[in-house]
Amino acid sequence: MSQRGQYLPDGLLLAYYGDDYTGSSAVMEVMTFAGLPAVMFLDVPTPDQLASFSGYRAIGIAGISRSQSPAWMEEHLPPIFHELAKLGAPVAHYKICSTFDSAPHVGSIGKAIELAAPILGGAWHPLVVGAPALARYQTFGNLFAVVAGEGHRLDRHPVMARHPVTPMDEADVLRHLARQTSKASGLVDFVSMKQGRADERLKALISDGAEVVALDVLDEETLAEAGRLMWEHRGERMLAIGSQGIEYALVAHWRKRGLISQEPPAVQASSVERMIAVSGSCSPITAGQIAYAEANGFAALQLNATRAVDAGEWQREIGRATELALRLLGEGKDPLVYTARGPDDPAVADLARAISSSGAHSGAVNDRIGDGLGRLLDATLRESRLKRAAIAGGDTSGHASLALGIYALTARAPIAPGSPLCLAHSEDPAHKELEITLKGGQVGTPDFFCAVKRGGAPGHNGGTRK
Repeated sequence: MSQRGQYLPDGLLLAYYGDDYTGSSAVMEVMTFAGLPAVMFLDVPTPDQLASFSGYRAIGIAGISRSQSPAWMEEHLPPIFHELAKLGAPVAHYKICSTFDSAPHVGSIGKAIELAAPILGGAWHPLVVGAPALARYQTFGNLFAVVAGEGHRLDRHPVMARHPVTPMDEADVLRHLARQTSKASGLVDFVSMKQGRADERLKALISDGAEVVALDVLDEETLAEAGRLMWEHRGERMLAIGSQGIEYALVAHWRKRGLISQEPPAVQASSVERMIAVSGSCSPITAGQIAYAEANGFAALQLNATRAVDAGEWQREIGRATELALRLLGEGKDPLVYTARGPDDPAVADLARAISSSGAHSGAVNDRIGDGLGRLLDATLRESRLKRAAIAGGDTSGHASLALGIYALTARAPIAPGSPLCLAHSEDPAHKELEITLKGGQVGTPDFFCAVKRGGAPGHNGGTRK
């Protein structure tokens, strides 16, 4: 191993678990485009799969814990954390959303910390959510996000304040976290950072028993300082919690110290004549992207999601949509198959009523929708031999990717922050050269789907989340 303080250690630098599929790809994106190769597995990798990425600097496992209960976490997360621990990376990262999506009953970040800390270790656990590249800013522990050029405190965010599952009514990240865990916490604020007192403050917090320490990030200076605090105080190993702000901060510090190149390697993908996109997102941002795509050559095709309450009816609906998608491709169009255009689409209320009247479990129906979109995508790709696709929606991305038989992704080119164009790794010959992007509901500017088609060229499409 190289000497600490002068060079980066040889081998693996980072191991991570992402609490949803779209957000997981964001870590891979930051590391890869900083010149540090990274891979994201869609499940715990086999030894052979892991061996095929020997020499990579970051290895991650995408998961679904953001949408799961504490009981589910207790059953499923510890085995994954033990697998991450075996990798021996100096930093292990539990990756969460940059809007801190969580609640005591679902996606509990506090519960995840309680389960991960004894396995992944560390004398303290940094919490970094802010990331200027994502227009996420934390000051005095309060999280802010920019939407359409306007900044919002998180509890007044136009989307997150009324999120249907995890509405954010508290912008102070440590106050929000305290609802989910009794672990002691503290804050290194940006004033301490800018006055050169961050180390003193961190040591005092640890001495007083703080286990989770939030680090303010509001500009490039505090970003690099957060990275320095993590890297220089990591000990033999450290569990960190946060958005891809963890990686942005580490990369900023490494660049400042001259440990990696100042300029990221130039990357760009080629444009394609045809592609297909599927969306299970109800975000207003995705709705705007669907409208933009439709106005610029994509053919929008809406599924009747109410049929997902019955497995047989949903199978027929997916078959119908698959035939239509193939017909559209034959006509020279790019199909974009979706379930709803934003939270106010009548389809959202129709689905809720259908679930209620049928007695079906909402989680099972949502899983069925994601799986169905994946099977539609799989069948269309096989028949058309297309090599580029996009999936919108966090839960949808997970189910659909698994339905495609993909076991890993590596980042190929930037599209929007948190949603790179990726190369799919699959043992199925039909998908071995597939390029795909997984998009969270709040990610990207209006031309997102068009940017995927053109490979991100000529520049990096802006984005907002994950």
